[in-house]
Amino acid sequence: MREGPAVNTLVIGGTGPTGPFIVNGLLARGHRVAMLHSGAHERDEIPDSVEHIHTDPFDADALRCALGERTFDVCIATYGRLRRIAELMVGRCGQFVSAGGGPAYRGYMNPALFGDGGMPIPIREDAPRVEHGSDDEKGFRIARTEDAVLEHHPTATHFRYPIVYGPRQLLPREWCVIRRALDRRPHIILPAEGLTLLHCGYVENVAHAVLLAVDRPEAAAGRIYNCGDSECLTLRQMVEAIAAALDHRFEIVSMPWSLAVPARPLVMQPLPTHRLYDLGRLHVELGYEDVVPAREAWARTARWWAAHPIEPGALPETLLLDPFDYAAEDVLIERWKRALASIEPGGFAVEPGYTLAYSGPGGRSRSSSDFE
Repeated sequence: MREGPAVNTLVIGGTGPTGPFIVNGLLARGHRVAMLHSGAHERDEIPDSVEHIHTDPFDADALRCALGERTFDVCIATYGRLRRIAELMVGRCGQFVSAGGGPAYRGYMNPALFGDGGMPIPIREDAPRVEHGSDDEKGFRIARTEDAVLEHHPTATHFRYPIVYGPRQLLPREWCVIRRALDRRPHIILPAEGLTLLHCGYVENVAHAVLLAVDRPEAAAGRIYNCGDSECLTLRQMVEAIAAALDHRFEIVSMPWSLAVPARPLVMQPLPTHRLYDLGRLHVELGYEDVVPAREAWARTARWWAAHPIEPGALPETLLLDPFDYAAEDVLIERWKRALASIEPGGFAVEPGYTLAYSGPGGRSRSSSDFE
């Protein structure tokens, strides 16, 4: 950590899901913090000692006017047009820290680029990025923005966020599970036993990763980091953690992806393939460990949304594209169970096994009743 006079830090954003954790983490480190944001939202968790600069972070001219000739020791950019912000902050800050996302990786949004098996995992920071807009226009823009950040600030630190979850998310994917649990739905449809891995990051954990770059500016200089929870839960594990936190239990109905239509908002892509980050660089270079373990983080998230439920049909549900059509789900489940009941898996003269190397449940039995 830096020592001496208070560090003068600008946070662009600060009122989103990770913002209060970043701002309050900086204050705990003795920083003097200014937040630049639109002013449309204010957070009670942020103390009055923080300066608020209200302007449009997406408008380069408005940003330039609002900042005037001011300079900062650190700038953390989590919101707005990152390319324009990076350009504007040249010569105005000592350390530049920014946030982007996984769509920069080739195949993150378009897994079919690697075939139906999806992108190679785990995803390291040096994995191929989107090079052509025809492959994924959003990912192409995000990758080019990363280039612009490091071009303007060669010693910048850039974070590739995962799917971020927790309180106040505009697109709370987990609401698809939480609402069904609150509605006491007896079952939930998941593809392929719910074994898909989608790397996520709890808001407090993601903020902690960003703050570690501020703590270790020399180690973080010029580096790009994946960030997220150390434990990546499967879709099924996430559903079970949420249900348990809300004192509910689902019957998980597993279906092939082509039939598991209600699970599309949970998978967030056209194939149930994996998107798993390699966090080795973050752990080794910045000493990252979760502030909140993933299972507890999912439980906290479930309880927060249960206390702050989304009105049916409100904007977040519209963005999720989940119609919560329980009647249609019931029909699908009934048809699927009827189809399964009509299929007999027999007919094998010798039933296939798990190989003689497997000794778990249903596998090879002990060769001797005694063990020494």
